Amino acid sequence: MAALRLGDTAPNFSAMTTEGQIMFHEWLGDKWGILFSHPADFTPVCTTELGMVSKLKDEFDKRNTRVIGLSVDPVESHHEWINDINETQNTTVNFPMIADENKYVSSLYDMIHPNADDKLTVRSVFIVGPDKKIKLTLTYPASTGRDFNEILRALDSLQLTTSFGVATPVNWNDGDDCIIVNSINDEDAAKKFPKGFKKIKPYLRITPQPNK
Repeated sequence: MAALRLGDTAPNFSAMTTEGQIMFHEWLGDKWGILFSHPADFTPVCTTELGMVSKLKDEFDKRNTRVIGLSVDPVESHHEWINDINETQNTTVNFPMIADENKYVSSLYDMIHPNADDKLTVRSVFIVGPDKKIKLTLTYPASTGRDFNEILRALDSLQLTTSFGVATPVNWNDGDDCIIVNSINDEDAAKKFPKGFKKIKPYLRITPQPNK
């Protein structure tokens, strides 16, 4: 199956999770979504990741975003693993985990890379917009834990740039200046961005973050 690309519709699916059966698109509703996979239950790096995501729930809620994990182990195993995560990470897992025993969702989202491991999923991240389109993909090897502060930063950028005619520069964080996209001319930019902008080059115009 071909890899999913940015702008593709995130495939819908029905799956059993630690919070019951879901239909992905209906579960998302009108929210943003983050689907992220784990190579297997009871793995050390994933244990730390799932603990961190639980601790960040308020941050995802502020961004109108639902998160859901996935592993190819059964739901009973997920529940046992969650007990370990809660204990070792001093948290309470507060989002569903998909039990993808038949690897249906993993295959649908191209999360099994045979040259890395032909049985387990790589560490994939998909950010899905309220329009059910894929806005961002990240893929890590099984050995490298993800930086969820970076995922939050990327989510902030996606939500900002979807709503305003800006892009975010290198190392941007919420509250930093933005770049006006080249499809907006200077005259329209002056109207659209009342805080003004600095024209460094005809193609490089900086403006304060418009929603701050």
